[in-house]
Amino acid sequence: MSGFVYIVGAGPGDPKLLTIRGLECIQQADVILYDRLVNVELLEHAKASAELIYCGKEPGKHGMIQDEIHRVLVEQANLGKEVLRLKGGDPFVFGRGAEEAAVLRQARIPFEIVPGITAGIAAPAYAGIPVTHRDHAASFAIVPGQGRAEKGQDFLNWAAISQIDTVAFYMSVGNIEHITKSLIEHGKSETTPVAVIEWGTTKNQRTITGELATISQEIQTYHIQNPSMILVGDVVGVREEISWFEEKEQKLC
Repeated sequence: MSGFVYIVGAGPGDPKLLTIRGLECIQQADVILYDRLVNVELLEHAKASAELIYCGKEPGKHGMIQDEIHRVLVEQANLGKEVLRLKGGDPFVFGRGAEEAAVLRQARIPFEIVPGITAGIAAPAYAGIPVTHRDHAASFAIVPGQGRAEKGQDFLNWAAISQIDTVAFYMSVGNIEHITKSLIEHGKSETTPVAVIEWGTTKNQRTITGELATISQEIQTYHIQNPSMILVGDVVGVREEISWFEEKEQKLC
């Protein structure tokens, strides 16, 4: 008897940003496989009998490798269970949700994809930065930031990326020098505004701003770490006008 798998985006961190459909899936699931960046408060909505399986991935330390995740999804669904694969952000934005869906389709297991709010849009919004703006940005890109040219891992088209008005780099603090150098070499001005948003949408959110030529040093000065979103573009300047979340948190303290 085949069960069913829900591949759900849990949103960027604030538990209130989970979708209604995502909440329904958590409430009815028999088994929940959840990632490191999923706010654990969301698991409080699971039924008491639900089995919770941590499969988070950290640099050099994986709770469960991807092939093992695939195996467990198929195995649990084939037991007739409703299985939830709960991912931070959106499952189709650097979340490997498409790979898991393909494995399920090959195993003839029915599934549903539930989108989530991705951090590349939500973290800037909580920092008071729109990713598009009538006066500053008509184009927006989401880019992985881990690839390094010296390791043969950089397959990004930097010439094209440098022409985009606003670029959000995911999980890229450790690669900031390569990112800034590549953008400047391909035409971005050294004075292009940059924001780095650490733990976006959570109570621990912290935002620093600078320019392409200086942001690497700012990250070191303030000891910024992942999970962080790096946003490059003139829209960063709008933060001075509409910053709201961190001001709200300071008033609550």
